[in-house]
Order: sequence, then C-alpha cells, then structure tokens
Amino acid sequence: MARIPDEFVQDLLNRLDIVEVVERYLPLKKAGQNYAACCPFHKEKSPSFTVSPTKQFYHCFGCGAHGSAIGFVMEYEGMGFIDTVEKLAESIGMQVPRSEGRADDAPRRQQQTSLVELNTRAMHFYREQLKQSPRAIDYLKRRGLTGQIAARFGLGYAPGDWHPLAACFSDYATNPQLNEVGLVIDHADSGRRYDRFRDRVLFPILDGKGQVIGFGGRVIDQGEPKYLNSPETPLFQKGLELYGLPQARQAIRAKNRVLVVEGYMDVVALAQHGVEYAVATLGTACTPEHVKKLMRLADQVVFSFDGDRAGRKAAWRALENSLALASDGKTLSFLFLPAEHDPDSYIREFGHEAFEALIDRDALGLVAFLARELAAQVDLASDEGKARFLHLARPLVEQIRAPALGVLVRKKLAELAGLEMAEAVQLLGGAMPAPAAPYEVPQPSRQGEGWSGKGKGGGGGWKKTGGKWSKRDELPPITTPRPNADLGRELLQILMIAPRFALELPQFELTSEALSPSLRAVLRVVDYVHGLDQPPASGHLLEAMRGDEVYPLLAEAMTKGEFAYGHGDPEALAETWRGALERVLLQLERPRVKRRLSELEAKGFGNLSPAEKDEYGRLSLLGRAI
Repeated sequence: MARIPDEFVQDLLNRLDIVEVVERYLPLKKAGQNYAACCPFHKEKSPSFTVSPTKQFYHCFGCGAHGSAIGFVMEYEGMGFIDTVEKLAESIGMQVPRSEGRADDAPRRQQQTSLVELNTRAMHFYREQLKQSPRAIDYLKRRGLTGQIAARFGLGYAPGDWHPLAACFSDYATNPQLNEVGLVIDHADSGRRYDRFRDRVLFPILDGKGQVIGFGGRVIDQGEPKYLNSPETPLFQKGLELYGLPQARQAIRAKNRVLVVEGYMDVVALAQHGVEYAVATLGTACTPEHVKKLMRLADQVVFSFDGDRAGRKAAWRALENSLALASDGKTLSFLFLPAEHDPDSYIREFGHEAFEALIDRDALGLVAFLARELAAQVDLASDEGKARFLHLARPLVEQIRAPALGVLVRKKLAELAGLEMAEAVQLLGGAMPAPAAPYEVPQPSRQGEGWSGKGKGGGGGWKKTGGKWSKRDELPPITTPRPNADLGRELLQILMIAPRFALELPQFELTSEALSPSLRAVLRVVDYVHGLDQPPASGHLLEAMRGDEVYPLLAEAMTKGEFAYGHGDPEALAETWRGALERVLLQLERPRVKRRLSELEAKGFGNLSPAEKDEYGRLSLLGRAI
C-alpha cells in the first residue's frame, strides 16, 4: 500500500505553526512563552491545555493529551493519520506525495475522487426527490423528525421505479463507475441495469472529511431487507466507518461520551431529541477498528442495543472486540433497553432526560457485563459449573492489557467462583498486584533546592512557600511506593523536551540485554537526531517516531518531561541532563568494573603489577561510586 514519505511529514510540520493549527479549532491566550486554553479533550473550568510554539507541541496537564499539529487534528477530528496529513497539507497548498506505492496510485486517487462526485450528485438528487414525495415526508413526520434534522443529516428518498437515477446521470446505461460505487446493479444474465435503492428513505454515509462514501436505505412500509446499505466499494468499508460521526463530533467532544446504536434512524431520532453524541455501526458487528476510533473520540463509550437475543449477541461481539483495546483511562459500558423499545422509540416516548438518566443508571460496565454473561452460561452453584465458568473466562481475560482493569476482572470472577485472588490468578493467568511498600525519598544536600535532612521525620528540612524556600523543623512522613528502576528514564524525559541534547551523545551501539527500555529509546532518538541537519522541535521528533516500537515510551516521556522540566531554566536543565547522563554511564560501567575487580582479586594483591595495583585502586573507588 502507498505511504506518505517521512520526509514530507517533517517538511509539512516545519511549514505549519501548531499555534495557528490549534487556533482553527479553539481560541488561545498568550501565557508567557506559550499559549493556553481550556482543554478540548476533557471538561475543566481553568485552562490546563498549553501550546508551545518553540517545541511545536501541545500538552494538557489535566488529562495528559499531547502531540504535534498532526496529532492534535487527529485527536480533535477523530481522523486517521493519512487523512489528517492530507487535510493539513491542503490547507497550506502542499501536494501529498506517495512512496513505495503502486504505479497506478495517482489514477486510483483520481478514481476515488470521481466516485465521491457520483455519490454527491446522487445525494442531491435523492434530497430533491424527498421534497417531491408527500408519502416519504409523512413517514419522517410520523417518526418525529423535522425538516431541520432531515436537512442536517442530508436525508433523501429513492423513488420506487427501476431506474430513476437515469434522470440524474446522462450516461446511466454505460458508466461503469455507477456500478462500482454501488448506485446501480448490473444483472449478470440479461445485462440490464437498475437502481440499487428503490422506494426507500436514504441516509447518506459520510467519512471523516465529510465526503459521501455510501448510502443506507430504509423501507417506508413493509419489506425486506428493512435496511439496505451500499456494498463494499473503493470508498466504503463498513467495518471502518460509523454513521453520523461528522454530525456528532462536536457533541461527543463536549459530553466526552459517545453512544453506539444499531440503526440510522436511532441516530437521527436521538439527535432530534437532544442526544447528539450518537453514532451507528453500518449493518455489521462493532469491529476492533470501530473500537479504536470510538476510544479516540471520548473517554466514555456506551454501546446501546436492543434487549432481545440479537441485541445481546451484538453487545457480546462488541465486548470481545474491545477487550484487547480497553484502557484504564477509558470506560466501556453496555446499555440494554426494555424489550419493547429501541433508542428511537424510547426517546420519543419518554424524552431526552429520561434517556440520559437510563444511561447513567442502567448501563453495565465492562467488568459487570462480562461477568453477567459468563455466569448466565453455567451453574455457579456447582463445582463443575464454576470450573466451566473459569474455563470460558480465561481466553477473554488473557486479552486484557489494561493493568487495573485486568485486576478488577480477575477479582470479580474470583468472587463469583468462590476463590481467593491468588487462585483466580493461577487459573486465569496474570500476576498478583504487588503491595505498595513505603520508602524514604533521598534528600537533596543543597539547601534552598529541596528537602535536606536526616531522612524520614528528621530535622533540618526546608519548605517552599510563596516561591521562597525557608527552613522547617520536621519533614512529612513519606509513604510513596518505590518506583521500578528504569535506567535512562530521566535522560529520555529531558531529551524529549530538548532534543538538542542528543547531539551531546555519540552514535554508539549497545547490545546488552540488561539495557532498560528507556535507555534503548534514548539510543533510538540519538540515532535519529544525528541523521538530521539540526535538532527537531519536540513535537516534530515525536511525530517522526509515530509507528516506531518506542513511540508509546517517547510519548509518555514527553508528557512527564514537560511536567517535570518543561518550564525550567535552560542552564539548569543542561546541568540536570549532564548529571543524569553521568549517572547512567556509571551504571553501564558497573558490570565491567565488577568483572575486572574480580579478575584482579583472583590473582591476589601481592601478585599484581604496579600498574594493576593502580588500576585496582581506581576501580575500587569507582565501584563504591556506582
């Protein structure tokens, strides 16, 4: 598949100003060297969202959102990487090239543009037909829809004749693209052509850029199928798209919640009654790609299905496809309506407030839904039923990567099976959560720069009040859990907010399996920066690493580095960097030093040459230092 060259992405970022890009979506106010606003990705009363023109990087100290201009648009618009790059490039008049692509890539893109134009012409035709069909208008009114909501979603009507689109396309009988885009069907035996959609209310399906990529049609009276979608085409893959997303995006962002329903009419009816953050899958089960897109849109994803067997089956498929993607920072829940209702009928009968209250009150969390469905398949009153319960649960639990969620699922299943947590972990896989152990934070020795003294509860401490340090008698008790040692973590955090420091490190290769993940990431960044003419901005560096195996670690390091060092004095930051670098290099020397000392000691001190005695003395001092 064709891809966008990395060089073009960096060139694009160099030509963009992240402040200008972000201001297309929300107002920014100058705050020192940076710009600030209330975060668009979570609700807050005071601004914690900052944009740095020097680092070309945005960061929210409230929710942790961060990234480059490309990352911001991806997150805000819910778009994919390629679509975002194309949109930003178009905004400044750049043409997106492709590398490692097919020779026919340009014609393929031209073909897609042509297919979009056909769909757009058909949409306008169907909208005009709706205005001329009292029967279709009456149907929409009976469903409680107004002309305004019909116009917002671009609803139309396909007449009941065999080929009404012939009035829209002069080349109706010969244009092969009409079949390719799914507007017509060519009968294989007779060779005759007729419209796919006939006597149906039509719902245009838009992609993230607002382009018409397909249609969904619903019968007005009785008929099968009740819903008919466009087929899979070069434009439309139903496992990737969500109906109503362009119309719902703003409300999703404001509510920080996205509601997933089953039908087009559900989405439109909910919007008509004030629940504007709903989208629908397109005649297919919720796929992993759907889940990824949904979790980029909001922190709370609610799947709403009918309470019948088909609805429960659809909900279970959604759960299965969510387990591996679930995050401790997101919530996935499942709402089952009374058997006689779907979202459309429920909100029309009971109203907006009742529907919202139903979500808040009755939606089952992922853990509760998983446990309930598994328990319904067995007899938990018997030992055999409990054994089967755990047997069914294990392949599902093993998919969960979110640490806290994994613990909670195992705990819930252990309770239902009457087991201790350790037994459940043994049977379901995973590890027991480690107890938090208190430890004493090392106290800095220089007064005025932090706490100093004789450890926990000791005297001689200093405290900071109103920006000034003053002496105090006692230190507060320390109960913070000891973090896992990660050699190079501090280096990586500083490097991600000040990539220029990479030039102070040589390009060298370390293959020791003992190297920490952070140190391996440091070496990866150093290697990249040395290949450039000049150090990149922080946001550009992060974007360059998108898709690399170290990207998650770099993103986390940038967030923590911005919080810890982002507003410090440049000279102090340089001193901190060099101190951290010295400690890391000493730690890397430890195995060699210990090995050489062992070799010299094995000889016996009396048998060492003068040079070896001198070496032993130096290495002994170094060994105590590290």
